[in-house]
Amino acid sequence: MRAGSLRRSVAAAPHLVWSVLFIIAPFLFILYYSFTDKDGSFSFSNIADLFTWDYLSIFLRSISFAVIATFICLLIAYPLAYALSRMKAHTQGVLIMLIMLPMWMNLLIRTYCWMNLLETNGLINTLLGTDITFLGTGGAVVLGMVYNFLPYMVLPICTVISKIDKSLLDAADDLGCSPVRTVVKVVLPLSLSGVISGITMVFVPSISTFYISQKMGGGSFDLIGDTIERQFMANTNYNMGAALSLILMIIVLISMAVMNRFGNEEGEIIA
Repeated sequence: MRAGSLRRSVAAAPHLVWSVLFIIAPFLFILYYSFTDKDGSFSFSNIADLFTWDYLSIFLRSISFAVIATFICLLIAYPLAYALSRMKAHTQGVLIMLIMLPMWMNLLIRTYCWMNLLETNGLINTLLGTDITFLGTGGAVVLGMVYNFLPYMVLPICTVISKIDKSLLDAADDLGCSPVRTVVKVVLPLSLSGVISGITMVFVPSISTFYISQKMGGGSFDLIGDTIERQFMANTNYNMGAALSLILMIIVLISMAVMNRFGNEEGEIIA
């Protein structure tokens, strides 16, 4: 018994060390700087300052952009994932690899590629013979989020749909359900866990991103990630940066808790 406990403790040691160094310790630093001033004295002023309109507008903008990007990803990903799940294993594997292929490149490179495509003298305007200014708009920021995070929505939905018992689809067909009705009444309820996972995996990085908004938005839109980076890097105001990080962490945890609450409920076929 003692030998078994010792082996388990040794096996868990790297995980515990990792958790302490990269999860618990940073969180304690965030808490400390959030509730202290530059002199190290305890203070609520950092948190109180976040409830001014300047910061509230940034939070609202970040949440709205993240919600829009997540919704668009869902609209694109669900039919795509359903189509993939109906394909043969070899074809499905090839197409999933193609979907994941852009993720092999660095985020910075992918973002710069879109900047070159969308700029006034870029490839798209050149081919269309137009001079539309798209960079520096909210649409460009949302486009960057959708492009970069879409695979995180496709994969969990495709995985869940692929595991649905095909006999249920055959039964729905035998009972006279049209393909659309089968998707709405059978596939959708049984794939909700994948939908919830995809929403979480897209919403969390969307609300915390900063590089996409800086480059695609041309600095016209301050999101939470941009503000946190500026407080730490440009203003060296660690206290306000930590307070912003704490609020962002709370928003992320709340959203994940809500998603997990729905995701833990097993899908049921709607009568």
